[in-house]
Amino acid sequence: MATSHWVRRTQREGRQRSTAYATRIVRTEVPRPVTEPTTIWSRPERQSRGPRPAYSRAQITAAAVAVADADGLDAASMRRVAAEIGTGAMSLYRYVPSRDDLVELMIDHVHGEFGLPDAPSGDWRADLRLGAEHARAALLRHPWAVDARRARPALGPNQLRYLEFMMGALDVGIPVDDIMTYSGLVTSYVQDTVREEAAWAAETRRTGMTADAWMRASGGYVRDLMAFGRYPMLTRVVRDARQPHLGREERFAYGLDRVLACIAAMLPEVP
Repeated sequence: MATSHWVRRTQREGRQRSTAYATRIVRTEVPRPVTEPTTIWSRPERQSRGPRPAYSRAQITAAAVAVADADGLDAASMRRVAAEIGTGAMSLYRYVPSRDDLVELMIDHVHGEFGLPDAPSGDWRADLRLGAEHARAALLRHPWAVDARRARPALGPNQLRYLEFMMGALDVGIPVDDIMTYSGLVTSYVQDTVREEAAWAAETRRTGMTADAWMRASGGYVRDLMAFGRYPMLTRVVRDARQPHLGREERFAYGLDRVLACIAAMLPEVP
C-alpha cells in the first residue's frame, strides 16, 4: 500500500517537473513579436529581395487622387484604385498595407502641390501669406483633402516641408509653443475658407443657385427678420458688411490680413 502511494506521488511529481521544464523551454524559445511600423513612411517602398514591383507608390497615389477629385474621398477605396491601375484589390495591399496608409499618401501628394520655397525668406508676414495662398490653391483643386486629415501628426515628406516652412517663418525668438499656435491659426483659416468655398460650390452644383442668387432669393425673409428688431447684428451685417459682396480672392485676402495682424500683435518688435 505504501509502495503504491509512493509510486503515484513520484509519477505526479515527475509530471509537474516535466510541465515546468516544458514551460521554461516555451518561454525561452518563443521569439518576441517584432514591432510593426506604425506609419507608411517607415515602411520601405521596395523590399530588398523579390521581384521588381509592377507599380510605384506614386502611381497608386496619383490614381487615388484622381478618383477622389472626380467622385470624392469615399470613392477612393482600395478596390476602386486597384481597378484604376489594372490590378486586383488584394494585390494593392502589397504596396499599401491599408486604406489609412493610402489616404496618408494622398494627403502628402496634395501638400506636394503647395510649391513652397526650400526655406523661409526672413519676412515672416510675406512667408505666411505665401504659404496660405499656395495651400488654398492646392486644396481648392482637391477639396476632399481638407477633411481627410487624421488627428495624429502628419509626417509625410511634403507635409513636413510645409510644417518647416510655416513654423520656420515664425522662428523669430518666441517660444515654440507660440510658433505652433500662430502657424496653426493660418492653417486653420485656410482650411475653413476652403471648406466654405467648396461647400458653396457643391451647393451650386446641387441646386443651380449661386451664393449671390441665394441672397437675392432670401431678401424678403431677411427684411422681415430685420423688421422684427430682435436681430441687431444681422441687421448690421446686411446693411454695412462688405465681405458678403467681395469676390472669393478678395474675401480670402481680407481675412488673411486680419489673421496676420493678430499674429503681429503677439510678436516682439520684428520687421
